[in-house]
Amino acid sequence: MQEVKKPKKPLIYYYIIVLLALMLFNFLAMPWMAQRQIVEVDYNTFISMVEQGQVGRVELQEQENRILFTDTDETRVYKTPMVPDDTLTQRLLDAQVSFYGEEIQQTDPLLSFLLTWVLPIVIFVAIGQYMSKRLMKNAGGPNAMMFGKSSAKVYVKSSEGIRFSDVAGEDEAKESLQEIVEYLHDPGKYREIGAHMPKGVLLVGPPGTGKTMLAKAVAGEANVPFFSMSGSEFVEMFVGMGASKVRDLFKQAKEKAPCIVFIDEIDAIGQKRNSGAYGSNDEREQTLNQLLTEMDGFEENTGVIILAATNRPESLDPALTRPGRFDRRVPVELPDLKGREDILKVHAKKVKVAEDVDWNKVARMAAGASGAELANIVNEAALRAVRDGRRFATQSDLEESIEVVIAGYQKKNAILTDQEKKVVAYHEVGHALVAARQSNSAPVQKITIVPRTSGALGYTMQVDEGNHYLMSREELENKIATLTGGRAAEELVFHSASTGASNDIEQATKLARAMITRYGMSRRFDMVAMETVNNQYLGGDATMVCSAETAAQIDQEVVELVKGQHEKAANILKENRAKLDELAAHLYEKETITGEEFMEILNRKATSG
Repeated sequence: MQEVKKPKKPLIYYYIIVLLALMLFNFLAMPWMAQRQIVEVDYNTFISMVEQGQVGRVELQEQENRILFTDTDETRVYKTPMVPDDTLTQRLLDAQVSFYGEEIQQTDPLLSFLLTWVLPIVIFVAIGQYMSKRLMKNAGGPNAMMFGKSSAKVYVKSSEGIRFSDVAGEDEAKESLQEIVEYLHDPGKYREIGAHMPKGVLLVGPPGTGKTMLAKAVAGEANVPFFSMSGSEFVEMFVGMGASKVRDLFKQAKEKAPCIVFIDEIDAIGQKRNSGAYGSNDEREQTLNQLLTEMDGFEENTGVIILAATNRPESLDPALTRPGRFDRRVPVELPDLKGREDILKVHAKKVKVAEDVDWNKVARMAAGASGAELANIVNEAALRAVRDGRRFATQSDLEESIEVVIAGYQKKNAILTDQEKKVVAYHEVGHALVAARQSNSAPVQKITIVPRTSGALGYTMQVDEGNHYLMSREELENKIATLTGGRAAEELVFHSASTGASNDIEQATKLARAMITRYGMSRRFDMVAMETVNNQYLGGDATMVCSAETAAQIDQEVVELVKGQHEKAANILKENRAKLDELAAHLYEKETITGEEFMEILNRKATSG
């Protein structure tokens, strides 16, 4: 392991060198320079200049046996040897030349010392300190020069810390972590049976699901010190500093045991190693190696628990995730319906909310939202209530805040032409009508043609009645048909197509491709995987793992699947053309209608027809 090289000489060594150079300059160079400024002349020249009125001031230096004098402008200084001359004083008086008994060049000794010695040293030290601060700033702050010192934030024991009661929607994760808390409270019962706690617990899940909050809740429940540090803070500009920081962090942790060490975004230093890494990667790998060594160096039951969080578990080095280091992996997934409802209620305790709020309905409308997004929804509802002059948030505030998070704020200044407004109305009703006529589609919650800041000119909100962990082929096909319903309505009514279906096309194509390449729902390819998913918690980008010929066949299958569902949606709308016109006219007039209004009009028409 390469260590950070310390300076060969301390900083004071260089200050002494400069001080000696300054002394040499003052003792040798300064007198020589001062000497060169005095012009030496003979005594006859001096007398001649006096008689011609070219002398300004004269100083008689008997101890040095010389005479110093200046010209009339006092710009130059001359010197001449002093010779016996009884008439000199009279000559100077006759020429009206001032002569003195003190030196012309001599200055105050204290001032001379300050200017010659103190001032240069002060200037030098100031410049050195300024350059040192600039170097530290460019190197990443003062911590860059704290060779190997950990910058972990330490949260000591606190009765007001985060507890498990403050974290909702992750019951399985809390149950797994509860064991850690019990061990830190009473390790004796584990030692008695010979069991030992995991050295490390890895929290994995999408962003915003509460991994960091869960780690703090463990420390809060256990009432032990909590060291928190991000993985990126270990990587510094000097090779070896990250490894030194790891050593220092674990040294502090052992001193404060029992305690919890939390490393957020551990993938910054824990990525898989490769043999061709140089430069900055070398620093990251040395840091990882030191982390592996420190985790191996723990004695059993030392009372130090390592918690780490990441949303890229597939990128971590196998040596880091093996048993004996990170023994336990705790998934922190997106909350289900019950979890979303619990999370909303937890965050609602911090704001004033009306008593008649239906949290189950709000949770169903916020399907797929993370804990952070749910917290934002509650906050947006409170902000909307304040803007409208209310003292508490209502059901409508929460529903509108969901739309704000999904599609953005309403665009007050966006004015659609009558034709555009009519096209958008038919487009959205086309989605809703196709969804309503398919038995396996989620019911319509809301339809609106109010433009949003995200760029959407309107949208149809569908809400599932409960949790769906599996989706059948028929359900997926119905979903594709619903996505194509907007374009099908435009083609049926206006015999043309607009750009408003771009997002629908993208979602339908992505879903159809996943059915063929990942879900095994193609008769041609059967249960053969044609794609692999990368970063499942960060968007789930897919990479093809097939030949070019097979990829071409997949493209053909995707086109056929989407085209078939497009035709299905068009047929549904043709069969319900009268209802399509009625609903589009109603939406055009009202701009926003609820799912109840939509179904009431749809069923009434069906009964009367």
